[in-house]
Amino acid sequence: MSSAYALPQACPDCEGESAMTASKVLRQELPVTIWTDSESYDHNSMIEVSGQVANIASGYPVTITVVSPLNSVVTIAQLQVSSDGTFGTTLNTAGAMWKYDGTYTIKAQYGENKSDKVRVELAGGQAYKPTTPTTSVKCGANSVAVADGKCVNYTITGGMVTGAKVNTDDNSIIVRISAMNDGTITLSPSKEVLDGVFMVLVDDQEWDDVVIDGNKVTVSFLAGTEKIELIGTFVVPEFGTIAVMILAVAIISIIAVSAKSRLSIMPRY
Repeated sequence: MSSAYALPQACPDCEGESAMTASKVLRQELPVTIWTDSESYDHNSMIEVSGQVANIASGYPVTITVVSPLNSVVTIAQLQVSSDGTFGTTLNTAGAMWKYDGTYTIKAQYGENKSDKVRVELAGGQAYKPTTPTTSVKCGANSVAVADGKCVNYTITGGMVTGAKVNTDDNSIIVRISAMNDGTITLSPSKEVLDGVFMVLVDDQEWDDVVIDGNKVTVSFLAGTEKIELIGTFVVPEFGTIAVMILAVAIISIIAVSAKSRLSIMPRY
């Protein structure tokens, strides 16, 4: 049993059934406790999460939040508390959000000031190699940072945004979310980031439940959704486009004039 509280110390001299009984009594006295069936897992495991609430408040669920070694939110769930104060759930580590090795923190929140957390280790997957960002930017509460020091404004229901990035290969913005329920997200990237949105992918599948109004895109998603991608065209400065066109026309003209000049000076027989 792994928990943030040192439960076995409730009776240091106890062994076997006595130690388990002492731990159970202590759990019932603490505001909220959480533990797992093991301390270590691989990336194809089922984590059994259990917990206990001391004083049950009718209508209040326990919120479970899992944070990865990258300090990003893996998943969020709300659990109902049984009449005896217990709660539990099962977490599947096979998802893409669990791919990195390291320490994952599972936190239980009950009410405003009642919380506990447990840490588990995942191994046998992908090692995380941190990179140093070239630019830093501080975004507001309703915006998320993307590449080149830009922010994208958003509103969301039914989940939360966990990160975003620009995909230059596909002319798109990829937004990572953790969807606890069915919901909607509205994204408003500036034209400096992305322009001409014409397609939306949800978890890599083309999505039709979308409203596109210029650069304002509203997407309806299902519970469990992890990725939303807006595909469009990046803006190219007008001066740059005109300059390239003028240069191309000039080169073609020079080649044509040179070829004509060579023909005019060739001797005729």
